[in-house]
Amino acid sequence: MSKIEDEFDDINIDNHKDSVEKDHEDYEEICYLCRRPESKVGKMIHIPNQITICSDCMQKTFDTINKGDNPYMNMMGFSPSMLNMSNLQNDIPKTQKLKKKKSEEEKAEEEVFDRRNIPSPHVIKGRLDEFIIGQEHAKKVISVGVYNHYKRIGNGLDPDVEIEKSNMLMIGPTGSGKTYLVKTLAKLLNVPLAITDATSLTEAGYIGDDVESVISKLLLAAGNDVEKAERGIVFIDEIDKIAKKRNTNSRDVSGESVQQGLLKLLEGSDVEVPVGASSKNAMVPLTTVNTQNILFICGGAFPDLDKVIKARLNKQTSIGFQADLKDKYDEDLNVLQKVNLDDLREYGMIPEFLGRLPIMYSLEGLSKEMLVQVLKEPKNAILKQYQKLLAMDEVDLEFSPDALEAIAEKAMEKKTGARALRAILEDIMLDIMYEIPKDDNIGRVVITREYIEGKGVPTIEMRGIGKHKLLAAGN
Repeated sequence: MSKIEDEFDDINIDNHKDSVEKDHEDYEEICYLCRRPESKVGKMIHIPNQITICSDCMQKTFDTINKGDNPYMNMMGFSPSMLNMSNLQNDIPKTQKLKKKKSEEEKAEEEVFDRRNIPSPHVIKGRLDEFIIGQEHAKKVISVGVYNHYKRIGNGLDPDVEIEKSNMLMIGPTGSGKTYLVKTLAKLLNVPLAITDATSLTEAGYIGDDVESVISKLLLAAGNDVEKAERGIVFIDEIDKIAKKRNTNSRDVSGESVQQGLLKLLEGSDVEVPVGASSKNAMVPLTTVNTQNILFICGGAFPDLDKVIKARLNKQTSIGFQADLKDKYDEDLNVLQKVNLDDLREYGMIPEFLGRLPIMYSLEGLSKEMLVQVLKEPKNAILKQYQKLLAMDEVDLEFSPDALEAIAEKAMEKKTGARALRAILEDIMLDIMYEIPKDDNIGRVVITREYIEGKGVPTIEMRGIGKHKLLAAGN
């Protein structure tokens, strides 16, 4: 029996060695003390327990030990002979291991990034149409922008003509689908994508994330492969939250300062970022990422920007029988589509920041008809999700056309766009999802407008009997 156990132990040891060797081939070694990768400090020195130390740190350690006057080592009678390296453990997490950079010969042998692997704009838009209702202009702009970006960094370009990067600024009311548009795009493209929130960014040296943390998230999404991250996409949401603060005497560490810090990222530069962490410290390895070929998409709801736009448009009104009325734009859901650079500067975005986002477009506010489409037409529509849940109980769920309109009207009152639909349906479906499992004879449930408005109950159909009214909850 012990012989069999020994054979299994040998197999486990061999598998562990193979795993360690493969890990060594794919990732750079990190100094245990200073956390710098071997590409920065050169060949590592290996000591027991799989600990690697760079020559600089090893020399400093020997110098400290040889001096013998270190107050920390002399405390409690500690002597150099008592130093036991076996107590140290290689605790570098997987997220802080850095992919090795390929040599020039390996790069030449590998196939260059091929833009033909990126779908054409009409294909990208067609896939977006399956999940996102309306927003035709926005989907067309982002499809063309992404496609042109990867043509720019792909092979076969004329070296004499340098195509500049076209970052994007996406403006739209809350609940119009800005973040969902980018998340859906991420599923279609086989490139690393990082989604971050501008509200957590602050000027370097203050509590919060530095602007370099945006690139750290992209590097993590690329599996700590620098070359792969350098052709990824970064979506910075809530970009309106870093607008310049007005009437303040304190330092604007989360407004204009963050815009200034993002300039070098948007333009394209070499940035030293922490690996596997959001801030630089002595225990985290650092690497250099070039942002020249990273596409940045910034999005925000820009609350009260409509007031700035209306004020500019109302200045153009004249006096007379054919003059425009002052309240002409008050009920316009798509007033944000009339935005220009002057409006954004008035809002608090600095000109240097806007100049690095040459593609600017707005999303439409969702009308009642569009909300009804959002409920039932996308591949993962909310109604389809509830129908799938009840289908697991062998019950058909239907919504009358009037019920869908009633739900859309309730969502319009909340003024939070498509986000309101989920909350409304959760409230409507609570009693139904509670009562249905009580009776196995229920075959179909029809939601009516009266039930949505609180004036009636759903219509149910029993298996082989006919239509009845669903009893109120608790009866």
